[in-house]
Amino acid sequence: MKFSLQFYRDMPLPQRTIAPGRLARLRDEAGLSRAELAERMGVSVRMVFFYEEGRHTPTPQRLHQLARALRCDVDALTGIRRGEEELVDLRFAAGMTLDQAVARLRRTSVGRELCLSAPRLSRLEKGEPVTGRNWRDPEVVGRLPAALAKVYKVPVRMVTDAWMRSRTQEPAPVPVRRRAHGTVPEAAAETTWLTLNARQRVYLEELLREECTAETEMWMRRVRGLSVPAPAEWRALPLALRAPAQAVGYTRLQQRLRRSGVHDPGTGPTVQALERRGLVETSRDVVLHPAVGEVGRTRIALTRRGRAAARAGTGEPAERPPFEPLLSEWLWGVLAHVVRAGPDGLDRDELSGRAPFYLGVGYKNQSGGRPSRGFLDEVPVLAEDGSHVTGYRWQLTPVALRHVAQHLAAYRRKYPRVDTSEFGFPNEVPV
Repeated sequence: MKFSLQFYRDMPLPQRTIAPGRLARLRDEAGLSRAELAERMGVSVRMVFFYEEGRHTPTPQRLHQLARALRCDVDALTGIRRGEEELVDLRFAAGMTLDQAVARLRRTSVGRELCLSAPRLSRLEKGEPVTGRNWRDPEVVGRLPAALAKVYKVPVRMVTDAWMRSRTQEPAPVPVRRRAHGTVPEAAAETTWLTLNARQRVYLEELLREECTAETEMWMRRVRGLSVPAPAEWRALPLALRAPAQAVGYTRLQQRLRRSGVHDPGTGPTVQALERRGLVETSRDVVLHPAVGEVGRTRIALTRRGRAAARAGTGEPAERPPFEPLLSEWLWGVLAHVVRAGPDGLDRDELSGRAPFYLGVGYKNQSGGRPSRGFLDEVPVLAEDGSHVTGYRWQLTPVALRHVAQHLAAYRRKYPRVDTSEFGFPNEVPV
């Protein structure tokens, strides 16, 4: 009997309910009767009545069905604002019970290494200590957010932020950087570079610079909300047009090569030698030129080996996998602006544009867009006598303070142009 009592005491209880009256209001706004809502969900009218009266708590699947039937988000039913999600909210939004989530996580290597179970996942969501094999190993636990993100179908950074809200007494897990599959060790890349002749080195150097330029252009397109082609497409750089240069001019890459002393069309023996060694790949297509009409075009792309050799030869740092929790340079600049303002924060009018949709609690970006990080909150400012609200100010949320404290050094390395010298709070904030 003692074992049974212990077992049931460890079993997780429901953690998210529908606020009283919220379901009935959303049903009225959708123009549905209880019978119509019940039919859409496939449950009885009596069950809908119990949900609205708070007599029964919907399971994650039922909550998901309710949201779909009412054409709203799960957070509209639970009252959890965007940017305030905890780990349990991500699971409920995915419509999964603890057992269902664990079943999927146990198919991953990290789920097996952590011996995940429903009680353990429940304790993780509640912010309680989790014990067991490998739970004290930061390298293993650091892989769990990515597994959760895949199961819940959300970005890794969203899981990381939810982790920090759920487990306020510990820093968010950080994945251990490993050399990505298919990358080239630095020693091998340097050896490859040393075996190239002067002309081949010029090609690789200019190819790397042109690729970096193209990458910056793609970043600018993302910032402006424009479509961005797949990396395999924009990395294939225009090398030469198969037509007289007097008629079609030179490509941007040819102009780079010419400034470095290479004046051939750019498709001769040097390119062939680099391709034989697996450092570049070439392709051909047809484009429409305003002066001569359709014309053949040769494109060239660095392979992983070629890019690694070019980086080794030019002193560029080796490629690193993206670090998901970090903001873009634009959003980090916005957040740093609020940090510099100190505890009082910024007047609401000082933060304009679309930044609140990515950083503000309660904000919702366009349909299908990235969810808010919940790093800024609009805090009301009361009159001295407390009789009315005189305005609103943007202030950092607790998870934002912890995020900045944990990743400040990484931000300074990645975005040195963003001013962090006069932050309005100590650089070393307990995490």
